[in-house]
Amino acid sequence: MSDTNITCPKCGAEFALGEAVSGRLREQLATEFHKERAALNAAMAERENKIVAEQKALEEREKSVAEQVAKSLAAASAKLKEAAVLEAAQQSEVQLKGLQKQLDDQNTRLQAARDEQLKLINEKAELEDAKRNMQLEMAKQLEADRGQIAERARQQATEAEQLKLADKDNKINELTKQIDLLQKKAAQGSMQSQGETLELALEQQLATAFRYDEILEVKKGQRGADARQVVRTNNGTVCGEILWEAKRANNWSNDWPVKLKEDQREAQSEIGVIVTTCPPAGLRGMGLHDGVWVCEPPFAMALASALRQGIISTATQRMQQTDKADKMAVLYDHLCSVSFRHNVEAIVESFIGLKEQLEAEKRAFARQWREREEQLAKAINHTAMLYGGIQGIAGREALPEISKLALPAP
Repeated sequence: MSDTNITCPKCGAEFALGEAVSGRLREQLATEFHKERAALNAAMAERENKIVAEQKALEEREKSVAEQVAKSLAAASAKLKEAAVLEAAQQSEVQLKGLQKQLDDQNTRLQAARDEQLKLINEKAELEDAKRNMQLEMAKQLEADRGQIAERARQQATEAEQLKLADKDNKINELTKQIDLLQKKAAQGSMQSQGETLELALEQQLATAFRYDEILEVKKGQRGADARQVVRTNNGTVCGEILWEAKRANNWSNDWPVKLKEDQREAQSEIGVIVTTCPPAGLRGMGLHDGVWVCEPPFAMALASALRQGIISTATQRMQQTDKADKMAVLYDHLCSVSFRHNVEAIVESFIGLKEQLEAEKRAFARQWREREEQLAKAINHTAMLYGGIQGIAGREALPEISKLALPAP
């Protein structure tokens, strides 16, 4: 059978559709078939092992029966010599019949096992035939569906390519519009746009550097500075406010400080700051000019940190001086209260308990140290006596003096 080839409308490459589409179905059917075949092979192997084991057991039992028959015949011959021939022959015949019956039963079971093995062999052959039939049916089904699958795949590929082309056209149009808009903005190059960029950068830097503060943007068209920084402590206490004005221009304007001070009085802010690329003559970096702080953009965050710390310190001192007399009275009442006295008593009792525990431990350790000193003294004396006895037997030439055990020199 021949595969249907499909040509990609984009790159012109050809690929076989039948093998790609039918591979998955063949793989699924083959997987199910292999599972069933593996299960049947495992069952057949188990049955074959069982039959082999039964055959081996039957052979051993047959051998055992033969040995028993031989022993019985030998015993019967001995008995015939000792007793009546007729009685011994009858007994031997009965035993031989019983043994023959056991042998017949074993032969019957062996024949049944052989029949079971033959049945498994036949089932295995039938399974192989079923496998070949299944492969044949699968090939017929794939051949029948190949044309329909190829047609659907061609339609889907064509539709997908058309959608991609339409999407590309839309993206090209959108990019063209954006490029035209950017070119117009770049051609304008207005100072207002540059000032807005400086303002946005300043707000982002303040929000990143001081995450506890609240950075408020003043909307365009509203009266006021470009941004307000509400200074807060780590626990959220409001300490003050800083007004920020961003100016990007070619020349300094003396109207800027006047307007910022008016906005500062209206908002009741403590400090006003102008961040500009054109500071007044004689000012470089940052400094105080006409009652407001002026700095260049690279120095904005350093100035903000210094001003913010000053606002927090001033607010802290102001809060410490507030209600100082009332706080002293509350503190005096607390020191004279019963609960404070009880707390102090509990602390003193804890220290006394710790001291008593320490004295008891010291006494216990002193007793242990005394006992250990006595044991060490005994051990040293016995060691000296033992060494001296051996030295007296062996002589000082063989065992010289040990300086730690000898008397000190006069």
